[in-house]
Amino acid sequence: MTSPASLRRKVIIDQDSFGPGGSNLQSILMVLQSPEIEVLGITTVTGDGWVQENTAHALRLLELVGRTDVPVVAGATYPLLNSEEGTRRWEAMHGKLPYKGAWMDRWPDHNTMRRPAYHPADVVPPLPEGDPDTMPAAGAAAEFLVRKVREFPGAVTILALGPFTNLALAARLDDSFASLAEGLVFMGGAFNPVISTADEFALQFLHSPRVEFNCRFDPEAASIMLRAGWKNLTCVPLDATVEPRLTDELVARATAADTPAARYLKQFAGRGFPMWDEIAAAVLLDRRIVTDAGWLAMDIATDQGAGYGATLSWPPGGGPGLGEPDVNVVRAIDRARFEAMFVELMSRG
Repeated sequence: MTSPASLRRKVIIDQDSFGPGGSNLQSILMVLQSPEIEVLGITTVTGDGWVQENTAHALRLLELVGRTDVPVVAGATYPLLNSEEGTRRWEAMHGKLPYKGAWMDRWPDHNTMRRPAYHPADVVPPLPEGDPDTMPAAGAAAEFLVRKVREFPGAVTILALGPFTNLALAARLDDSFASLAEGLVFMGGAFNPVISTADEFALQFLHSPRVEFNCRFDPEAASIMLRAGWKNLTCVPLDATVEPRLTDELVARATAADTPAARYLKQFAGRGFPMWDEIAAAVLLDRRIVTDAGWLAMDIATDQGAGYGATLSWPPGGGPGLGEPDVNVVRAIDRARFEAMFVELMSRG
């Protein structure tokens, strides 16, 4: 049964919602499908794709699963300081980044990801799933985030699954933004991820294990986000998300029921990809999937040397004392429980 509206947890999803399907959109779908959650809105940001394109994918997802009641609010197009040209100059000094999201102007031969051709920020190519008829809500994502935590003080959890530009802007727009939220669950950072070197995605962190895309795309925003003063702060890093994959077998189980969510997944599933954002969504939905977690002081490197965007960590309270918070870091999850949750959510009408 669906919980009464007054008892459901209020959540805003902040996401670089590139699609169709894939980890970004599938994580949104999981939260939408939960009867325990009231999704107040989806705020979009540039990351895996440009924000206009990501916004269109999110709007079309909501249309296809019958959830146009959820507003989509477009956010930041560009990082606070980092830039495409700045990244090219950084690469000239320190070596190529294996993944740059919207800034990928060429792809390695081993890539299997469905991507449109490289294009500028103001171009939205025709969507494979069809272009949306609905429009994003008026205003900016940072304003929406601030408005909602003030409307429901202490009751809104933010699930952040892309670069953290919108959250940093909200924190600078209103000093009390983070403290008014119930808490933040975010997918980002990397400590010691372990994966086969033959894996398509291993190059993203094989030689730089502490560099993770969401934090590397806008390091200054990630650092501001961490220091904003949250009451509850949970990090779901690469370490906990690289192993479970969306296999054909899992897709078959999750799409056995003929629900709108299952139909979307069956057509657009990101088969074979790590379930990065889905695992962070699952941690938000049910902490019982966590099998190993611990506290660390955490920050993101913002000096523009070779370690720009890398995850920094210390024992709890053991950092340099510059505002870096103690963060509850998820190290491992119960894979069977996670997959069962995923199947159950996709099976809901």
